[in-house]
Amino acid sequence: MKDSAHDTGAAPEHAGHVEHVEQAAADGARSHRHGGGPHEGGPHGGASWATAVKATLHCLTGCAVGEIAGMVIGTALMWSNVSTMVLAIALSFLFGYSFTLFAVRRAGLDLRSAVRVALAADTVSIAVMELVDNGIIALVPGAMDAHLADGLFWSTLLGGFAVALLVTTPVNKWMIGRGKGHAVAHAHH
Repeated sequence: MKDSAHDTGAAPEHAGHVEHVEQAAADGARSHRHGGGPHEGGPHGGASWATAVKATLHCLTGCAVGEIAGMVIGTALMWSNVSTMVLAIALSFLFGYSFTLFAVRRAGLDLRSAVRVALAADTVSIAVMELVDNGIIALVPGAMDAHLADGLFWSTLLGGFAVALLVTTPVNKWMIGRGKGHAVAHAHH
C-alpha cells in the first residue's frame, strides 16, 4: 500500500499513523491468508499487539491534545468542572478525528468519505479513552478542583492517559482484527 503522506513529508504524528495503518493492514492480510487461529482473532484475522499499540497511541495523541487544551482552557477561565470536562471531551474527539481525517485526505479521499472513515476508525477508541481518562480524573480526590499549577492536576491527567492506553489497546486489537476501528482507515492509505 502506497501512502502519499510518506512521499510528501507529512507531519511526524501522521507518519506514525501511516506506519500503524500499513502494519495493521499487513497483519490483517497475513492472518486472513492463513485463516487466523485462536490467538489471531479467528477466521476474520487478527492484529498484532504492536499494531494495536500504534493505533492506540495515534488516537491517544489526538485525545491528549484535546483533553489538555480543554482542561487548560476551562481551568484558566475558572469554568465549572462539568463545563471544563465537556469542553475537554469535545476537543478530544475533534483532535482525534482530525488526525485521521488529515491522513486520509492526504491519501486522496474526498472530504465526505474521509469524514466517514475518521468516524468509523476512531469513535470507539476515543470514547473508551475519554471514559477511562475522565473517570480517573473524576474519581481522584481533589483532581477536579486542582489548578494548572498543582502537581495533582498534571499527575492525574497524565496518569489517566496511561491507564486509558492500557485499557484501549486491547479494544483496538480486537477491533482491528475484525476489520473495524482503525482498520477502516487502512484501505485508504
